[in-house]
Amino acid sequence: MIMTVRGPIEEAFLGRALAHEHILCDFSGAEETSKSKYSQEEVIRIMLPFLESVRNYGFSSFFDCTPKYIGRDVEILYRLSEESGLNIVTNTGYYGAANDKFIPRFAYDLREEDIANLWIDEWKEGIEDTSIKPGFIKTGVDPYTLSEIDKKLIIASAITHLKTGLTIACHTGERTCALEVLNTVRECRVSPTALVIVHADSIEEKEIIFKLAEEGCWIEYDSIGSKPIEFHVGLIMDTIKCGFASQLLLSHDAGWYTVGESRGGESKIRPYTYISEFLIPRLIKEGLAEEFIHSIFVDNPARAFSISVRRF
Repeated sequence: MIMTVRGPIEEAFLGRALAHEHILCDFSGAEETSKSKYSQEEVIRIMLPFLESVRNYGFSSFFDCTPKYIGRDVEILYRLSEESGLNIVTNTGYYGAANDKFIPRFAYDLREEDIANLWIDEWKEGIEDTSIKPGFIKTGVDPYTLSEIDKKLIIASAITHLKTGLTIACHTGERTCALEVLNTVRECRVSPTALVIVHADSIEEKEIIFKLAEEGCWIEYDSIGSKPIEFHVGLIMDTIKCGFASQLLLSHDAGWYTVGESRGGESKIRPYTYISEFLIPRLIKEGLAEEFIHSIFVDNPARAFSISVRRF
């Protein structure tokens, strides 16, 4: 099954999905973020048309990758899911990239098991006094060798996966940290098939991207629309030629309402439609068969985020 903010659905009902997007972000830091800093009604009013445009292009599901302490607001996601008709999936986990700005201070004093238990509780009991449950684990690490706190988050993610079956989506974007995340997950006896390498299209060396795929990871190209289309068309076609089409996830990493800016910085919000308007037509023009389009946007997200414990 897939766990959405409105409850579980069967994989077959996920449909076309965007695997990595954002509705709302608060970049003030873990100790400063607060729901009192924005109006939920304003966020819904501004972001709903962007989601409706996704629906109009035939997508039916949307993974919101904003973690706790960066603006995750599951009440907003629930309302937007109801009003747009989209399946929206939220997450549990902490984000260790951006020089640890979004890690709460108390986490440094906790053991990996203690952090994992906080995330497991969200799966068992619901998020923040709601019945809304996470559908995956979102975490992140800084580039290069993993710091002590970043490695703690990855181990906590692995523990959480083994208790819940939730997929781990980890912000990387650089070869060393991506490979260390993979190795750490395996050391915790979690299969690489439970790991999404977020921002894989920012890893400069294709051979590393393909090595991660060969080891079993999901590779996520999620900056589509913010880099030249030729870059992504070439990378996608090379990935398919190398035999990794069944491990590929595509998205925009777009949005979002920015807390602290007037009307959430509405004029800077990136729509979620570049893939539909430009990438898919271009891939078809390059000769990509419809079966691959279906696999990448329908089959792959359903398999990647299906809730099941995957051991190594």
